[in-house]
Order: sequence, then C-alpha cells, then structure tokens
Amino acid sequence: MAIERLLKDEATEEKGERARMASFVGAMAIADLVKTTLGPKGMDKILQSTGSGRRVTVTNDGASILKALHIDNPAAKVLVDISKVQDDEVGDGTTSVVVLAGELLREAEKLVATKIHPMTIISGYRLAAECARSALLEKVMDNKEDAEKFNSDLMKIAMTTLSSKILSQDKEHFAKLAVDAVMRLKGSTNLESIQIIKKPGGSLRDSFLDEGFILDKKIGIGQPKRIENAKILVANTAMDTDKVKIYGARVRVDSMSKVAEIEAAEKGKMKEKVQKIIAHGINCFINRQLIYNFPEELFADAGVLAIEHADFDGIERLALVTGGEIASTFDNPETVKLGHCKLIEEIMIGEDKLIHFSGVEMGQACTIVLRGASFHVLDEAERSLHDALCVLSQTVVDSRVLLGGGWPEMVMAKEVDELARKTPGKKSHAIEAFSRALQAIPTTIADNAGLDSADLISQLRAEHQKEGSRAGINVISGTVGDMERLGISEAFKVKQAVLLSATEAAEMILRVDEIITCAPRKREDRM
Repeated sequence: MAIERLLKDEATEEKGERARMASFVGAMAIADLVKTTLGPKGMDKILQSTGSGRRVTVTNDGASILKALHIDNPAAKVLVDISKVQDDEVGDGTTSVVVLAGELLREAEKLVATKIHPMTIISGYRLAAECARSALLEKVMDNKEDAEKFNSDLMKIAMTTLSSKILSQDKEHFAKLAVDAVMRLKGSTNLESIQIIKKPGGSLRDSFLDEGFILDKKIGIGQPKRIENAKILVANTAMDTDKVKIYGARVRVDSMSKVAEIEAAEKGKMKEKVQKIIAHGINCFINRQLIYNFPEELFADAGVLAIEHADFDGIERLALVTGGEIASTFDNPETVKLGHCKLIEEIMIGEDKLIHFSGVEMGQACTIVLRGASFHVLDEAERSLHDALCVLSQTVVDSRVLLGGGWPEMVMAKEVDELARKTPGKKSHAIEAFSRALQAIPTTIADNAGLDSADLISQLRAEHQKEGSRAGINVISGTVGDMERLGISEAFKVKQAVLLSATEAAEMILRVDEIITCAPRKREDRM
C-alpha cells in the first residue's frame, strides 16, 4: 500500500528542477536589488520600517539594505548571510559579494539548462576560484616596509572605499580622518577605542578627529568645570537612595519625628557611601545610573566632578580608554583600578556641551565627531566611515594592496579564461562561466554610471592582454584609465573575501535539489 502523505497538511515541498529554479530566481533577485548601489555612481535606497514612527533609512551599503529586508526565499537568505559576514569580517565589499554570487548562479542556470550536472559546475567553479586567487596573489603590492608609501596606500584605499558612499564629495577629508584614527590603533583591529559622535548641524566638511575621548554629557551644577591630572572612578551603582523608598512595605510610626529619623538614617547611609567613594582619592566620579541631589552636593563640596547616567557604551569605552575598571562596591579601595587622564574639561560642539577627556592612558583612543544636515545624513556618514575604518584596520594587519576600478576582476577573468582553454571535459564550460561572472562587476560599475558597458569591457579585455596592464574603468571620464595613476586601490583581503564567499555561497545553492517548507504551528484551543 502506498503511503499517501509523508508530510503534514500544510507543509510544502519542491523537488528537482522546480527547487533549483526557486533558488536561482531568489538569489538573482537579491543580486539585482543591490546591483544598482555598486560603484562610485551607485544609487541609494530608502528603507522604511513598518514599526512605530516609520523610521526611514537612506543607504547604499549592501549589508544594511539586506539586513532590513524580511525575505521568504531560502536561497536569498544565504546571500543575505554572506553579505553580513563580509561586513563583519572586512567591512567593505558587501554589495560586490552578493552581485558576484548572483552572477555565478545566473551562469550556472544556463549550464544546468544544457544538461551539465551541478557537481561538475561546482568542481569547475572551485578550480576557477583557486586560479583567480593565485592570479591576484601574483599581482599584489606590499609597501609595509616603506612607511610613506604605505600611508599613501591607506589613503588611496580609504578614498576608494568612500567614493561609492555619501562622503564621496569630501572623500579626501574623511580618508585622512579614517587613516589618522586607524594609525593611532598601532596595528590593533579593535575599533572600540575609536568613538564616533554624531551631532546634527553644520556640513559634513565640519567633521573632525579629536585626540582623546568625548562623553556626551553635561557637567553638573556647582561642580568643577576643569580638572587636571584626573583620577577617575567609573562605576555602576545606585546613588538614588537618600529618600525613603520602601516599596510594598508598611512602616507604622506614631509621629512625624520618626519619619524624619528614618530619612536621616537613609541620608546617613548615603553619606557613608559617598565618603567611601571619595576615600579612593579620586577627583572625578562617573556613574552609569542616576545620582540624586544630595550625593551630588556632597561630591561638589569635596571638589569631585560627578557625572551621572553615562550610557553603558560610554562607560565601557571610558573604562577601556582611561585604563580603569567599572566598580560597583567600594569597601576595598586598594583593589579598585582607577582610570587616569591629564585633563577633563567642558567643550561645545554646535549647541551642545560635552565633556572632553584628553591625555588618556590608551594613547590610541580618539573620537571622530561627525556633523551633517540631518540624522539620515549622519547615520549614512557613520556607516560609510565605519566601512572605511574596518577596511583600513584590516589592511594595517594584512598590508597587501591591489588596484581597483574593475582591474582585479579583469586580471582574474583573464587567468580563469586561460585555465578554461587548458581544461578538458565539461568542467571547462563552468570555468568559462566563472570568468564571465567575474566580468559582471566591472560591467555593473559601468552600467550604473550610465556608460556603454559592452564597449568598455571589450576595450578593457583588449588592454589586459598586454603584459602588466593597469587598466580599469574611469567612471568620471567614462573611459578606460590607468588605475595606478588615478590612485584607485583596494585591499587584497576584501577582494579575496568577496571571491571566496561568493563562490562558496553559489556552490551551496547549486547543491540544492529539494526545498521543504514546514507546516506552520497552529495555536491550540485552550477551551
């Protein structure tokens, strides 16, 4: 007797050709969605949330766009994930990786239609990816030894990364900010000590880098506005119990004087706590929670600057930067590690007062203050700058550099093409398809700039037949240009991550031959 149904009622399954089609179509749709944001002339997308306030985000960062989408297609989710990983790993190339994976699948679809087995395509893609990577490795430049050249490499990489973002108009200014900030890290990839503060007002060009740490708080009334050689205690403790707060408990008293006694006891407790804190020999106390008027008064009398309600990111970063630790008990002053800095003062940015810590323990700390016309501009500027900082911090560790503007893709495509000619069997079709997919990135860059991509790519291919060619697309003039002279560079690590992630994602989607969707869970009637 045949089994009628294996799966639950509302579960669905798609097999073979249909499953593969669903995967290909979903992945290609995602690639087409972000394709228009690629390159210096890429356009932005407006994302509107459905939640309260209908928040609007304007961005052209591939990962941010894909993160915001709620996607039903399982294959498309794979592409969203590789874009996220690319963002976390190297910070840039989030759009390129999705476009390349989409193109690899588009080519694979044509090959599957001509009855080539997906496994044959996968093994061809693997050979091609390895060949493309070694082609890049032969052409990398490494100027780690020459500080001046390396610095100019970093500037070029930062400018190339920023040229496709909102900051492209002032890319030199921001590239310099990013390079200065990353050089202060002295080779660490921990971007925690670079703080970005966004203050609306002014124009993007008014943004600046400040050596030191800025806390977005005001100094309390009657407290010192300037402290030199500060000893800082960073704490997360309740400083709001100088009033009677006994919730849910009943206290019966027979006269008002008893209430006064209880209040006096509370005050005494608070006073004792403040004295314990002052006994640490500090002149600045920063708390995560509220500080009520009475303890604030006591701190002011002792000449201690007390800052309340510093947000959690703020105090964590502050503790890291000043070399202190976050304390919550104060009985053993000798075990508490205090933070130090040379000077604390109040500064004005735009209309707001902020607290500035300079001469901090961790010399690598700095704050980038972004100014701009509106919050949307500032958010996008922060995302762009974050991409640049990520790429630069990775390049300081792995200092290999390539030229940009579609040059690396053409170099890879040329080598992969030659490999296809030498490879016998059906694999050669897959290798050739890989080379075509690589050329999709310069094609898209040209298309987005409104140029004739077919003409430009054929010119590029001809140029790359010459030995040591440095040709890429000059989007500004709309011609083939010398990438080295134009100063367009990219980090090797970014290109390598794009190549390997896209190939692996395409491979994973190609292996699919069945999609099973589970039945939705039903609510049980509790009657």
